[in-house]
This record gives sequence, structure tokens and C-alpha cells, in this order.
Amino acid sequence: MSNNDNLLQIYASSFRKNWDLPALTEFGSGQTMTYADLARRIASLHLLFKESGVRQGDKIAIMGRNSMSWVVVYMAVLTYGAVVVPVLHDFNVQDAQHIINHSDSVMLFINESIFDNMEFEKIPQVKAVLSLDRRAILAEHPVTNQVAEKFLAKLPEKMRRKYPHGFTTADVDYPEIDESELAEINYTSGTTGFSKGVMLTLRNLGGNVRFGLQSHLHYRGSRALSFLPLAHAYGCAFDMLTPLAAGTHITILGKLPTPKLLLKAFAEVKPNLIICVPLILEKIYRNKLRPIIEKGAIRHALKIPGVNNIVFRKIRSQLIEAFGGEFAEVIVGGAPLNHEVEEFLRRIKFPFTVGYGMTECGPLISYTPARQFILGSSGRTLPTMESKIADSADPARIPGEICVRGENVMQGYFKNPEATEAVLDAEGWLHTGDMGTISDDRTIFIRGRYKTMILGASGQNIYPEEIEAKLNNMPYVAESLVVERGKHLVALVYPDYEAMDRDKISNEKLPEIMEQVRTDLNKLVAPYERIDRIQLIANEFEKTPKRSIKRYLYNA
Repeated sequence: MSNNDNLLQIYASSFRKNWDLPALTEFGSGQTMTYADLARRIASLHLLFKESGVRQGDKIAIMGRNSMSWVVVYMAVLTYGAVVVPVLHDFNVQDAQHIINHSDSVMLFINESIFDNMEFEKIPQVKAVLSLDRRAILAEHPVTNQVAEKFLAKLPEKMRRKYPHGFTTADVDYPEIDESELAEINYTSGTTGFSKGVMLTLRNLGGNVRFGLQSHLHYRGSRALSFLPLAHAYGCAFDMLTPLAAGTHITILGKLPTPKLLLKAFAEVKPNLIICVPLILEKIYRNKLRPIIEKGAIRHALKIPGVNNIVFRKIRSQLIEAFGGEFAEVIVGGAPLNHEVEEFLRRIKFPFTVGYGMTECGPLISYTPARQFILGSSGRTLPTMESKIADSADPARIPGEICVRGENVMQGYFKNPEATEAVLDAEGWLHTGDMGTISDDRTIFIRGRYKTMILGASGQNIYPEEIEAKLNNMPYVAESLVVERGKHLVALVYPDYEAMDRDKISNEKLPEIMEQVRTDLNKLVAPYERIDRIQLIANEFEKTPKRSIKRYLYNA
């Protein structure tokens, strides 16, 4: 690998090359930062780190909603050679404090509203807590020697003294650090209830960024709308790290991405690439598109050859316009996309593709451009990665555990050799915990999670996710989980109250409706996958920040 391919040098080069271009804008306020502004802010934080005694390899935590200052801090930590510890803003205070302590973080950048609920004495290794909302020290240790606070007040003056002729492209200078060095510890927010610190090296992050650049996912002057949590590996890699390496203009949506706010942001930003989770497309399909195609006249028109193409063209045009109208493709990741939604999008020729990844790969494992995407797949294994099906005589047909190795695979779990050994074998293969098949051209097809797989009475493998995908398409089902209860399959269902209100259906009718749903579902699945009963639940399922259901809470 040449020096120019080193991740930190990629950023130094990008910031110099794109000096006058816009780098970051906060949606709503319109506040914008050029690449020159970003590089200058990074340099000022480097001065602060140095003065505060932060060394290369020290851990620095960030906890807050997506914002320009969040991006500045992350990039400053990365390009200083310290280790960034992103903490999802919606982790509860106890979990957040545990992560900050477990990671050995010496400094914390945080939204003040979150820090208000924390106790500084419970994060004793942290020397200073800084605000993400303004230039301020929120707490410092020890009290008798307020190094960071004194230095922060003099920071503008220190910058003028260090750069008397102004901060120029020639001043962008990042350390030469081997890519095997640790760059980030990303604590998973998985569905199994146990948070582990994934150790990602500069090579792991760089593998994702270099693939993004080579694939032209982002390019100089392109526009991106960042609305996934940047503290999560998916949003971090493709809504921040890759765009900043390319010279893209990123608009950051710092508020909860409600459908209404997203549509407004898409219309204004007109992004050239959209990175999203399945939930967004599934909600649009369920709430906007399905009611249209189920109307009598439209349903009849869709059965007429020729006429159906006109209807599909109109729906596609409206959907593309809703996403801003200027994107090359929508990349779906983070969870499986519902099959019915996937088939409908393909039918109307909507440009989308489904990728596959996990935090342990920072995150990307497989991806195929929309024009080459195979329905039901999760894309083709990256050129820098290998994939195989463990213990399968016929990997293309007989499902087994998906294993991967290569440039993107993590170093291991921080301070957790037992968990590391459980997933990383002696030959470097990462055992993903996902069950599936891999075709001859290295395309991955996922069936479900190894841990959620249920063994049928006659030894058949039952993948609850496949049954749930069918059940979630049934009338008045908002979301579901299929679990085993005393050798019987039970479907936990949270009803679609919005649809019930629209159709004036009372709660008293629900048991009768759900029994019909169960009957209809059982006609669509294999005999050993049939549901014995449907159990209604009163509230939405609890979810991770990535919007995956916390299955472990419902398995008892």
C-alpha cells in the first residue's frame, strides 16, 4: 500500500484539494463549514489535545446527536492518532458511563443535555469533559489544575501564534501511523443484550473508505444527507468517512428523522446517494404505496399488460422525486429488507441495492451496484474480503454460518479475549452468526441469525425472520416476532393501529382478524413453520438504535 493510500493521508490530501468546497452543513440552521474550516477546527483541537497531555493511542469518547461539532471531534481524534470511542446518544446513562470507563477514555465530548444526567465522579479516568454544543469545559479533573479550561480560553490566540500567516493547505499535516494501529472502539448495540467493544484499526476503516472511493459512491462536489447515527459503523463509514475523503458536501440532520422531516430534507438537499435502513422504505411502501396499489381501479389496471407499466412508471417517478430526484441509487443496509417491498421496488424499476455488513467489519462485507443487484441477495463479497459457508457440503444450496476474512475484519473485542476467540478463529475467519448461502460469484444470501434459528420437531431449521417477513405484510400487523413457546411457534404481534383507525376497525375485532391472519400466513409457509397462535402485545417492541428488535427481551 502506498503512503497516499494510508487513511490519514487520504484525509490530508482531500482537505487540501477541496479547501474551498463546502464540507458540512447543519440542516435547518444552514450553518456551513468548508473543508478549510474543518481542517482549521481539527488543528485547533490537536493543539488542545497536545496541551492536555493526550498521546497517540489514548481513548477519547464522543456522545451526542449528529452535528458538525461531532464530525469535527471524530476527525480530530482520528487524525491526531488517538482512538475514538463513539457512544450512541440514546444509550442510557449507566450503559454510557460503563462504556466510557471500560474503554479507558481520558476525555469526553458530549451534548450538555446528556451530561446533565451523568455523575462526573463515576467516570474517574476522564480528565476533562467538553461540550459539543459550544466551546466550554463541563468538568475537569483534577480541580486544582484546570489545564484544558485555561487553554481553551486562549485557543484562538494560540492558533494565531502557531499560524501567524493564517492556517493554509500547507499546514494540513497528519502523522504517519501504520494502518495496523487501533483507530476506533465501537460498542455494539446488538439484539442479544450484551455490548462489546469492537476494535477497528485504521486499515479496517480505510478498507471501507477506499472501496467507497473506488466505487464512486461519493465523489468531489456530490451531495449527501446524513441522518443515520454517526456513532454507528454504517452511518459513520458512508455518511461521513467516505464523503469527507471524496470532497462531498454533507448535510447533517441532527434531529429525529421522522418521515415528514426526511422528505423535506431530501427535497432541499437533493442527495446524490442515499444510505438508509429498511424501515424507511418499508414505511413508505406500507403507508404510501400499498394503499394506492390496493385501490380497486389501480389494482385492476395493474393486471393489464402495458397499462401496468404506465402505473409503475408514475409510482417510480413519484418515489424518486420524494427522495430528491437526483440520486444514483438507494443503498439499504443494517437489517434485511422485507421481500414484498423488495419485489415491488424491482417491479417499478426503482434504483436500490441491499448491502451486508456488521460493526465487526467497520461495517461492509458485501455490496453490488443497483443495476447488478440480485433480488433476495445481500450483494457480492468485496474484492478485499473472502467469504465462505462453514461446514456446508454445498455452500450455494445448503445454508450454514457465513464466515468472512480480509481487510475490513476487526482486531477483536476490547478487553474481551473470550468473546474474540468465540468469533475469530485461528485462520482469521470471522464467524458472523448469520446463516445463509453463497453463490459461485461470491454473492451472499442471508436466511437468518444462527442464534435465533429454531430446530423443528423433525430437525428442520426454522428461520423466524423469514416467517416474520411474510407476517409483517399481513393486514393490521405493524411488526412481529416469532418465538418458540413449549415446542410451539408463537407469533408476537404489535398491531398496526394507524391502519385500524383509517379503516375504522375496533380493538374488539382484533382477535378475529388475527386468527384470519394466522390462517392466511400458514398457507404461505412450510408445514413445519406454521404458527400455532398469535399473541398481541400492547406496545411497540423495544429496539436498538439501529431499529432492530431486541429479541432477547422476548425469548423467555
